[in-house]
Amino acid sequence: MTTRHSRALGAALAAALAAVTLSACSPSPASAGGRIVAVGAENEYADVLSQIGGRFVSVSAVMSNPNADPHTFESNTEVAQLVSSAALVVQNGAGYDDFMTRIEQASPSSSRKVIVVQALLGLGSATPNPHLWYAPTTMPKVAAAVAADLGRLEPAHKAYFQANLRRFDRSLRPWLSEIATIKAKYPGAKVATTEPVADYLIQAAGLVNATPFPFQADVMNGVDPAPQDVSLEQSLLARREVRVFVYNKQVTDSLTQSLLAIAGRHHVPVVGVYETMPRPGYDYQSWMLAEAKALLDALEHGRSAPSL
Repeated sequence: MTTRHSRALGAALAAALAAVTLSACSPSPASAGGRIVAVGAENEYADVLSQIGGRFVSVSAVMSNPNADPHTFESNTEVAQLVSSAALVVQNGAGYDDFMTRIEQASPSSSRKVIVVQALLGLGSATPNPHLWYAPTTMPKVAAAVAADLGRLEPAHKAYFQANLRRFDRSLRPWLSEIATIKAKYPGAKVATTEPVADYLIQAAGLVNATPFPFQADVMNGVDPAPQDVSLEQSLLARREVRVFVYNKQVTDSLTQSLLAIAGRHHVPVVGVYETMPRPGYDYQSWMLAEAKALLDALEHGRSAPSL
């Protein structure tokens, strides 16, 4: 992670900052127009905040550009103002959005509630894969924590938040059903990946990621993978030892492009996955469902879905 953060100058920084939503900034740390000010470090968490909070919450996302590399994001004073104005913050943790903690520490508030998803899930600081939102068990816990904290901030609307929580949980059923279908039809099927973006989804679906994790971690961190790992990855595709090639749509360097070319030549379907929720047209549930459907379609019919 730190390698990519150190390379965050220039165009990537400008693109990421352009996606910051500042509409929720307010002199009051508790409300904006009578609504609770809430911030999601990533737009998938902001989306869940909005779904649970509904009309009583004013929500902003810090990172929401699906065309930018989230690992290269760096904060600025506008982001600091956004976070310091919030009564409720949801951030990923696991080294993915450490800038949020630095901002919170620089602008302490005894009334601000902060949900760190890594801690909520009971994961250690050395969690190797930070893309926690792809695990089917993650967002129900996040949504429950959001509903509980909003209820503490606005006790008069606690029943409303809990009703939205129940609706959210029900809305995840099509995604969970799609995962169950993959697991039933293709248990142990092998896939290859560039990064561990969708690894939690792959595992939940009963698939096997044949790509060595050191290769995934190196690509994720902007480090050149070991030659033997690159050779193995190329072989998995060239020999069609995997059913699908899953790649990070938001980070396509020369290595990724060369692997995509190999997959194309050898008729291995590719599926692009995202770290930041695509906008417009998606909420968290429909995004995750679309990713699972693309994976099933690749396994079932050999069809590629390089983008949503």
